[in-house]
Amino acid sequence: MQYTLEWECVKVRVYALASILVLHEHVLREDVAFEPQGKNQNAGRIRLRRQIPCIPSLLLLVLITRALTVSAQTQPASPYYSRLNSFGFFAAYANDSSRLLVGSAENRKLLNVGASYSRRLAQDHLVNWQYHVEVMPVALESDPLVHEVLVYTSPISQTFITNTAPVTHCNSGSGSYNKTSGGVTTSYTYTDTCTRQWTIGEAMSPVGFAWNFLPRRKLQPIAIAHGGYMYSTRPIPVAEGGSFNFTFDFGFGFEFYRTKTQSIRAEYRYHHISNSQTASQNPGIDAGLYQVTYVFGR
Repeated sequence: MQYTLEWECVKVRVYALASILVLHEHVLREDVAFEPQGKNQNAGRIRLRRQIPCIPSLLLLVLITRALTVSAQTQPASPYYSRLNSFGFFAAYANDSSRLLVGSAENRKLLNVGASYSRRLAQDHLVNWQYHVEVMPVALESDPLVHEVLVYTSPISQTFITNTAPVTHCNSGSGSYNKTSGGVTTSYTYTDTCTRQWTIGEAMSPVGFAWNFLPRRKLQPIAIAHGGYMYSTRPIPVAEGGSFNFTFDFGFGFEFYRTKTQSIRAEYRYHHISNSQTASQNPGIDAGLYQVTYVFGR
């Protein structure tokens, strides 16, 4: 923007100088027109002598215009690797959840696919501060289910297979039970295995900020944080949870600029999902999210 304004000022100055020189040439030619006519030879000499000063004026105009044009074309490019407006496409994955901070639902997986937009707010040689928003039309969440097989051998021989609703925590295992009461012996074996249930949803983080440090370098450390929501087609992370959940995340990573307009960003984020006590249960999900983004813009 600064270079554009400077070049506009240069063009205004050149046009003003050209107008002055053209006016000067016009006045000289009018002086010749009103000269009293003497002998033809002397009159010719007067005309030649009066018009000669216009030639060096035109040459000076050409030289000045050329010098200013070259100066404008050779102004240095911006030393910063940053963009005013940036767009990105990303994929994010969390392979597990645990009790990192406030969530208690374990063994959850997350998979997000979406797009991002950022707008530069301020910049200096230390940091590039941006407003950042993300939209995820594909936001998948996976809960563990317990697949249980009970094989009774007494007092009857019978097999029962059950699949429980999503649980806060799932442990695989097996064992046996044997007890006699009132002359009746109850005996069975059990086998528990963990299976998965994926839930489809969508999410958006309309409030977010990103900070790129050392913006003059191609490889820049970054910090990022967001707040938003997630809506799913059924309650998560347990059956008594909610379909509408609030989200927030923060993390760090690196952004590598291939060119001034294109870059690749790799991040690790702490990602939290919670219904904020709007449902009967709120175990919450704390997950470590890995995200890769392709970014472009100007």
